[in-house]
Amino acid sequence: MQASKQKVIGFWRGWSIAVGCAIGSGIFMMPTLLAPYGIIGFGGWVMAGIGSILIALTMSRLVRRIPKTGGLYTYVHEGLGHFPGFIVAWTYWIACISAIAGISIAFVGYLGFFIPIINTSIIFSVICSMALVWIIIGLNIRSIEDSAKFQVISTFLKLLPLFFIIFLGATNISLENIPEFNPTELHPFTVLATTTTLVMWSFIGIETATVPAENFIDPKKTIPRVLIASVITILVIYILVSIAISLIVPANELIKSSAPFALAATKILGVSGGAIITIGALISTVGSLNANALTAGNIAFAAARDNLLPNKFLNTSKNGTPVFAFLITGVSASILLLMNYTKGMVAAFTFMAMLSTLSTLLAYALCAITDMIYTNNDGPNKNKTLALIMSFATLIYSLFTIWGAGAQIIYSGLILILLGMPIYFYMSR
Repeated sequence: MQASKQKVIGFWRGWSIAVGCAIGSGIFMMPTLLAPYGIIGFGGWVMAGIGSILIALTMSRLVRRIPKTGGLYTYVHEGLGHFPGFIVAWTYWIACISAIAGISIAFVGYLGFFIPIINTSIIFSVICSMALVWIIIGLNIRSIEDSAKFQVISTFLKLLPLFFIIFLGATNISLENIPEFNPTELHPFTVLATTTTLVMWSFIGIETATVPAENFIDPKKTIPRVLIASVITILVIYILVSIAISLIVPANELIKSSAPFALAATKILGVSGGAIITIGALISTVGSLNANALTAGNIAFAAARDNLLPNKFLNTSKNGTPVFAFLITGVSASILLLMNYTKGMVAAFTFMAMLSTLSTLLAYALCAITDMIYTNNDGPNKNKTLALIMSFATLIYSLFTIWGAGAQIIYSGLILILLGMPIYFYMSR
């Protein structure tokens, strides 16, 4: 069966998918992670922003050529063949599943601010996490339109606490809190490379807008606008938020904080400020979880349509949603949750969660190669040289960020690819 061809996603719904997936629980910790690097740490935002714009431009060119459901996977599959396509589909699908499990745990952790028993009862925590996962899976099975509507609402709501922090920073400036330029003993270039890798984690997710392409209204025009607008939105908000928190909280306190947003709000408004930020974090995590669930289901469906996953993944609901793909995604995320809450299995969950960023960067790199091949095969035109340069820059940036992720994550990614090989060879037969 074919996926639903209902054209229900326009600019704002597409924008909410990309922004909603990228702005998740990660941004709420980023000020703490960047605090040790001083002012030069803000350069990481700029570098990651430029790199993300390059990635968005590469995706924009590819979606004009291949406006099909599947996003990164589809581009690589059609441009480089079955095996590279399978690698992207397999690793990216697993990345989305692990993100769903991790984000649901983050949600329950924030919920503990209002319901303390969650933090003391493992059983209650598991129940709440799994309930959230299946509510979101059910929403996506119901219809793409309902999921997209929910994504728009949750994305606009999740931006409110970020704007709130920006407002607090602008109205409570403390110049004595301005951090040093480079408080580390590292070379500025090394600091820039490190912070760029850290910050890139907060941009992962913009590519999700390309996945449900066949449900977009005029995807060749709408998706490129969505990608560029999403990167600019995220970059501006992240930089303003980071500046605001650094002006409210001294660097020595920020480094030690596990909840920098709540710390900043509490300093000015007391406990009520922390409650407001916690509500914002809850909304933020739910929106990100929904975007990951939507992406996971469509990636699996697209791979099955190309005979890289069993035909069962092509089963759709009466509304045309890939119901089996969503169900397997929900079951897999539930298994990861149980592994996380079982003694001795935490390392296995951590192993899966660490792969999210690497698998996405790997997909970015393969998409850049695909774009270079397509562009090189085009006839002579005035934009060809510029397009080749930008695609090559995207490839270099992706490899640079993978290198910055560290050897352990790279080795884990290779292991994940090997685990998928039996499925690939079975489907190839």
